[in-house]
Amino acid sequence: MSMNLEYLFGLFGEGGTVSLGGLAIGLAFGALSQRSRFCMRAATIEFFRFGLGPKVAIWVLAFAAAIIGTQGVIAAGLLDVTNVRQLTGQGSLSGAVIGGLMFGAGMVLARGCASRILVLSATGNLRALVTGLILTIIAQSSLRGVLSPLREWIAGLWTVSDEGTRDLSYVFGLSDSTPLLVGLVLFAAALAIALRTGVSRWVIVGTTGVGLMITAGWLLTYTISLQSFTPLAVKSISFIGPSADTLMGLIDHTHLPLVFDLGLVPGVFAGSFLASLVGRDFKFQCFSIEQNPMPRYIIGAALMGFGGMLAGGCAVGAVMTGGSIFSLTAWMAFVAMWIGGGITDYLVDRRQDVPAAQGIDIKSGLVPR
Repeated sequence: MSMNLEYLFGLFGEGGTVSLGGLAIGLAFGALSQRSRFCMRAATIEFFRFGLGPKVAIWVLAFAAAIIGTQGVIAAGLLDVTNVRQLTGQGSLSGAVIGGLMFGAGMVLARGCASRILVLSATGNLRALVTGLILTIIAQSSLRGVLSPLREWIAGLWTVSDEGTRDLSYVFGLSDSTPLLVGLVLFAAALAIALRTGVSRWVIVGTTGVGLMITAGWLLTYTISLQSFTPLAVKSISFIGPSADTLMGLIDHTHLPLVFDLGLVPGVFAGSFLASLVGRDFKFQCFSIEQNPMPRYIIGAALMGFGGMLAGGCAVGAVMTGGSIFSLTAWMAFVAMWIGGGITDYLVDRRQDVPAAQGIDIKSGLVPR
């Protein structure tokens, strides 16, 4: 049984309701991400350098929580994802692989994935702010601008379009309960690693909350779509496309449409900003010639902008949101991003100076923000 939203529709309208819902989810996601230091790039580097450590545990906890929460509400009959874009229509396997590799390389060069860059921008990190602006411009160009023909050509190299071929459960003949079981196993393993490596209980709770925000997004948009008189896409958290649309909307339009993403992106920024103030983490940080050269970030931003659009989203939008409903292209993008990040770290940083290049503590394996 879904919640009756008639009262909220009367107060804010259908668009206003979904935008406010996106704002609330964004605030929670931003605050929890900032406090838990949730980051796929940090987890990737730690995995390829040191193995299973605290950063890997934090990321996997969030990913597993997204799977458990989403599959749980699906099993309870509260969510139907059979018609969402990640599972229907034509899917690009070449886009998932090539785009994933590009995104993984870009997040290492830019020292943060798309969501982490947005979070860091709100904490005074001007490197992240500039990187995020470049990323969104390249993403918009890849979606509708001069780079779109190249993106469409690469995406068309290897596609799947038959019914069910984008559903990992259908492809491998998995039972309805298998995705939930996978999520539970991943969560248990990540929890064990987190406790063994000294991750605090508050961080465990926070990063679990990050994953559950994926479920909240699915549930919110699906519930509103059932009661809305106008068509509403069932979706959850993503950053590449929404950030680009929000930025371009602010530049080109005096009035923006009231949609989920309009509340989500500013909400993440505001949540991270408030969390950084509470935790006394707000600090202006700039580029430096030796440790943080600007060309590196620009190249990383360009790779993430194009690669993210090609792969169908970022480390959150493609991997966590798509992975939570067992989208084939999402899981392929996940593996490609992980590999692309590991190879890039080895070629660019690790071969030069393992501890110093990224400031990693050898004993703990921790990667700073």
